[in-house]
Amino acid sequence: MNNFAPRIFKYRSYTPLPFVLLMLIFQKATITSIFIGFAIVLCGEFFRLWGVCYAGSETRTTDGVGGTYLVVSGSFAYVRNPLYLGNMLMYLGVGIMSMALFPYLHIAAFLFFFWQYTVIIKEEEGFLRTKFGKSYEDYLKVVPKFIPSLSKYSNFGIEQPPLNIKAGLRSEIRTMQAILAISFLVIIRFVLN
Repeated sequence: MNNFAPRIFKYRSYTPLPFVLLMLIFQKATITSIFIGFAIVLCGEFFRLWGVCYAGSETRTTDGVGGTYLVVSGSFAYVRNPLYLGNMLMYLGVGIMSMALFPYLHIAAFLFFFWQYTVIIKEEEGFLRTKFGKSYEDYLKVVPKFIPSLSKYSNFGIEQPPLNIKAGLRSEIRTMQAILAISFLVIIRFVLN
């Protein structure tokens, strides 16, 4: 990894904070925006949880890019980066819930996170190419980076971790708590206005 990418990777959990603060401060929520935004948040969490139930807690590391398995099961069978897709959907959902500085803050947040995840994905793909070689190259050719495919990728020759819903939920608890807390704050500000 070059010097810049590891820092982006390490602090990726904190980069949403300025956007969240702006969304809370400048929120102009409506009943409609809250329901539509929360539905998008749930869709994002669905992709994250489905992926984490296969990939496990390795997705939480901040020490650097790595991985035991080339995970091509669950949501990874439809999109290469379901956790990042899920994150972007959750950020978008919170943005729509709050309607803060619409659409400028939403566009700025989308561009920032697209850039951030592009930097991280480049490093992750380099690691996966080195570790898994042709298996990863085959997967890369078929499964899209961010927009889920309608057809499921199957390669029975690649060893997969087992589906572990309990471990996935345990790993996702902080994400779920954070998104529920932010949603609650948006709703409280809406009610108090």
